[in-house]
Amino acid sequence: MDEQRPAREETEVRSVEMTGRTVDEAVIAALEELGVESDEVKVEVIGEGTRGLFGLGGRYVKVRVTEVPPKERLMRRGRRFLEEVIRGIGVDAFVDGKVGEEDVIRYSIRGSGAGLLIGRRGQTLDALQLLVRQVVAKGAEGRFRVVVDVEGYRERQRRTLEALAQRMARQARLTGRPVALEPMNALERRVIHLALANDPDVETYSEGKEPYRRVIIAPVGRSTGQGARERPGSSGEGGEEGPKPGASE
Repeated sequence: MDEQRPAREETEVRSVEMTGRTVDEAVIAALEELGVESDEVKVEVIGEGTRGLFGLGGRYVKVRVTEVPPKERLMRRGRRFLEEVIRGIGVDAFVDGKVGEEDVIRYSIRGSGAGLLIGRRGQTLDALQLLVRQVVAKGAEGRFRVVVDVEGYRERQRRTLEALAQRMARQARLTGRPVALEPMNALERRVIHLALANDPDVETYSEGKEPYRRVIIAPVGRSTGQGARERPGSSGEGGEEGPKPGASE
């Protein structure tokens, strides 16, 4: 089987051309050459080879197999993992993935049984997101934020937490005293911090240790000063959090 090997120097995107008796045969050979999975490449049929000597033998097909860009490969790797997990537990659902701005890889899971993946207060979903982040990060250069959502749960959760943040901030302003919210995970705390980041009358910080860490909303100048301030990007797990700009450490 004729083949054109890819250049050996390191490049971000590699490509190889292969011939075979069928498209599948040529593609499989190209995948082995590149050492990647089928969903990490794009395939082009670029022509047919010649028949054998004296016209004997079948006509060969020629394909060009090219790796998708690195970030797209990472997204597809995580999507493949999610699909395997969902299929393994018997949930009827579809996974859509995309690479967004600021190196955020987002997955949306939809289907008749997808709700089972959320769990109590999103605990199952958070655990699944952590696993996917580890799969995506394996062997990757740089850091990526990974967000996994099921049937729009994250967006509904965000709106609920933002409304809670505004109510508690109003209470803090009226009473002049700090308000302690119930313990939350890093993702939830981040939403609270960002919701009040531009409020000139209150500041936010977190106190306690996981899993009992909670957000404190205090009138400006009335914080206890006992909570360690958390800034965006500190956790590296997609659950970064931080107080409004200018809050003290």
